[in-house]
Amino acid sequence: MSNTKEHIDKLMQELRRGTITIGVLSQLSEPQYGYSLVTSLDAQGIHVEPGTLYPLLRRLEKQGLLDSKWDTNESRPRKYYLLSETGKEVYDLLVVEWQQIVQNLGNVIDIKGGEKNGDD
Repeated sequence: MSNTKEHIDKLMQELRRGTITIGVLSQLSEPQYGYSLVTSLDAQGIHVEPGTLYPLLRRLEKQGLLDSKWDTNESRPRKYYLLSETGKEVYDLLVVEWQQIVQNLGNVIDIKGGEKNGDD
């Protein structure tokens, strides 16, 4: 039983992994720092561990999808992230792709009917 649970957990993690990127990009039309992003996503039902988020932000910045700027006006300096122009374009493309995936998967697993194909 434990082995099955581990396999299911890994499958769930794989499923979520790709969705985290689009979730993060969706929140960065306005500047946010890491913790505010974790909080914002969590409030919307998307739980992201800081240990997952910060490497993702660095990778997206390195890929040119995010711009960042340090705010040193507060007692604790914070690095704020914002979609770059390229990031906006990529995000728009990802949204279109995501919508297509949702529609196609909806057709395959027949979400509307509440039944899975092959159960007829």
